[in-house]
Amino acid sequence: MEVERRELPGVMVIRPKVHVDGRGFFVETWRQREYEELGIGPFVQDNQSRSRRGVVRGIHFQRRYPQGKLVHVARGRILDVVVELRRQAPWAGQVVAVELGEGEQIWVPAGYGHAFCVLSEEADVLYRCTDVWHPEDAGGVRWDDPELGIRWPVEGVIVSEADRALPLWRDVRVG
Repeated sequence: MEVERRELPGVMVIRPKVHVDGRGFFVETWRQREYEELGIGPFVQDNQSRSRRGVVRGIHFQRRYPQGKLVHVARGRILDVVVELRRQAPWAGQVVAVELGEGEQIWVPAGYGHAFCVLSEEADVLYRCTDVWHPEDAGGVRWDDPELGIRWPVEGVIVSEADRALPLWRDVRVG
């Protein structure tokens, strides 16, 4: 497994070893001891999303029950985005954006905002979370907030009505 630490503290891109042969491929996506040695886990909930090209999901966070997320691209290709939304942090407003392909992962520590955009025709994304989702605690920031300056690499972005209605970062209290 290859681990690449990114600019925001704790954020890591993880590229597990993929074994390819004439039948297809095999990849180990989680081994408790190895991930815990990296400070990742423990987990209490798994989620999966399937989205088509151009879909942007996020920027989401939870206020009182923040979730650490091990995000795994099971199929397709995405631009994954991690944002420091806590204004008191020394790296407030900093964005990490990384393209992830099949089998690749990113660790999003609890407290960061998270989003992704589908670059392939479709993508299946799995999230292994350190806390359960509390709908009453969920928050978000607009995907196109000019202050954050995220460059989404697709034309005709598709965003849910709920995500389209999210406030700008300047109007949100995080952390």
